[in-house]
Amino acid sequence: MRQAMAYLDALNREPGSARVTVTHLVVKAIAKALAESPEANGIIALGRIYLRNSVDVYCQVATDGGKDLSGVKITGADRKSVVDVAEELVASVVAVREGRDRGSEETKKTLARIPDRLLGLLVKTTGLLSYDLRLDLSAFGIAFDQFGGAMVSNIGSFGVGTALAPLVPVSRTPIVLLVGEVTDRPAVENGALVVAPMLNIGATFDHRLIDGYQASKMARTVIASVSDPEAAFGPPIRSS
Repeated sequence: MRQAMAYLDALNREPGSARVTVTHLVVKAIAKALAESPEANGIIALGRIYLRNSVDVYCQVATDGGKDLSGVKITGADRKSVVDVAEELVASVVAVREGRDRGSEETKKTLARIPDRLLGLLVKTTGLLSYDLRLDLSAFGIAFDQFGGAMVSNIGSFGVGTALAPLVPVSRTPIVLLVGEVTDRPAVENGALVVAPMLNIGATFDHRLIDGYQASKMARTVIASVSDPEAAFGPPIRSS
């Protein structure tokens, strides 16, 4: 992560409101990987595969001091710069945490009115109607495909280096990435043992949609992009 950290430092020295982090690099990297492997950017519904027409990445957000979990979907993340991703995500996260995000607040109010014993049935029914039958439920405050083609969650902020997450069936998202903490660790560089900043990214894939070849191809793209973001995304300049 030596080049990545230098890239972030250079970006964050430029004037701008949003601080760009490793998480934003990973969001942009998995969006790049999905754009290069569009057959992996799909939804499984009633045993059939439907390809998404946009590369969207959902970022999970801890709220209420970590007691609750919400999230923000970055639409068309492959077409946005790392800075664009950071600015959109930071603004949306602030709105969610301050209770100003209309979609999140409406969802919370709706769920609060439903008895716990009926929540599971409601979630399954919503998934059936929205994804399997492809019905428009926007009138009920439920946007279609709310989670996109990949989920990214930062566990490094909790001091965790490595973890794997299960898929979230209700989301119909085939990829979940957990971004760990950047820590100094032993590494071999140019044949010599050195101490270097390292990052683990835990990845879970839906094998019904993504096979080993596709997963390996996408992993190489993510690793290369995060390891050398300047080569992948261009010079560290905030202006688009």
